[in-house]
Amino acid sequence: MDMNTACIHAGYQAGNGEPRNLPIALSTTFPYDSTEEVARLFDLTEDGFFYSRIANPTCDACEKKIAALEGGVGALLTSSGQAANLIAVLNIASAGDHIVASSTIYGGTVNLFSVTLKRFGIDVTYVSPRSTPEELAAAVRPTTRAFFGETVANPALAVLDIEKFAAAAHAAGVPLIVDNTFPTPVLCRPFEWGADIVTHSTTKYMDGQARIVGGAIVDSGRFDWAASGRYPELTEPDESYHGVVYTRDFGAAAYIVKARVQLMRDLGAYPPATNAFLLNESLETLPLRMAQHVKNARAVAAWLQGQPGIAAVHSPELESDPDHGLAEKYLPNGCCGVISFEMEGGREKAAALLDHLKLARIEVHVADSQTCVLHPASSTHRQLTDEQLAAAGVEPGLVRLSCGLESADDIIADLGQALEAVA
Repeated sequence: MDMNTACIHAGYQAGNGEPRNLPIALSTTFPYDSTEEVARLFDLTEDGFFYSRIANPTCDACEKKIAALEGGVGALLTSSGQAANLIAVLNIASAGDHIVASSTIYGGTVNLFSVTLKRFGIDVTYVSPRSTPEELAAAVRPTTRAFFGETVANPALAVLDIEKFAAAAHAAGVPLIVDNTFPTPVLCRPFEWGADIVTHSTTKYMDGQARIVGGAIVDSGRFDWAASGRYPELTEPDESYHGVVYTRDFGAAAYIVKARVQLMRDLGAYPPATNAFLLNESLETLPLRMAQHVKNARAVAAWLQGQPGIAAVHSPELESDPDHGLAEKYLPNGCCGVISFEMEGGREKAAALLDHLKLARIEVHVADSQTCVLHPASSTHRQLTDEQLAAAGVEPGLVRLSCGLESADDIIADLGQALEAVA
């Protein structure tokens, strides 16, 4: 199906006399007539639902929709985008292992990788998104289990050269995990460029209305785990499931099945059915919303260029941006509705500008129907050192602006009066 059609119809279509809209299966559990039926579910020899910590019919339909939109063999909803990235890595890495990550990824993910994963015994090496193939190869260790990057980085807006990172990962025999939150599959499908696993913070554009926190992991089904030889957890018997071998028993879906039945079973970071219902409804309008977000961001970025008090404007869609060529390649229909800009005068001027905005609100959020702004250096990236901030492309005077669905003229007018006030 075309993307517009898939956003509406993929995952759930009402049968004869069935509910027109996706039903909410508001139940923790699902009764059966025999012990043998339940035993087969726990043996993974039969499909079905038995406990909503692992799978739920409403969530399942939404997962199928997201998998279809990305072009994957399966998806797993999670309670947040952070949970999605955590499970995506833990599914194939454990104590003593190592990952390679782009240095421009979201500050919260940097904390997740540098602090929490380190406590789990998993090490990370950060590389510039503009690293050469040779530099990427030099970052690989015998214990490397994955490469990780964001299609469009938050908030640096650096565009990942997916093909280059995928080639480096595959040369090392490991998969490339790409966080595709900002573009969504409407604007970029990383699997088509060589990525193997995609993650999302569905809290952002997929929901798009600041209602629900959530995440998703999507499996392309294309990475050959057995040929790599680095993933015994997928290619050797799992004694916690009676010796199941995921690659043997689930083929192309080995990764996503293991993520669900092993990690989701143990961590329980699964969303409620009500959240999946709301997310599924929002996905129906995703193409329409993304088109408007992109249109507004283009207009605002063009206006900001050359305005007094603005030191720099960052948007890959601007011809002056160093990643403009990558944006034309991977994101020809637009990057997202988020842009960033640097204020002359640094941190104090940036904070003053935000305090004078009236339409745009200061929120620890992004990718919403309402325009919102944030000063990353004092909020989402507050825990990063100056060196880490520089590596992430976050200057002290950087402002992240998420253009909503309002009139672009009104967004520009609000910025204009705030710039005049702090001039």
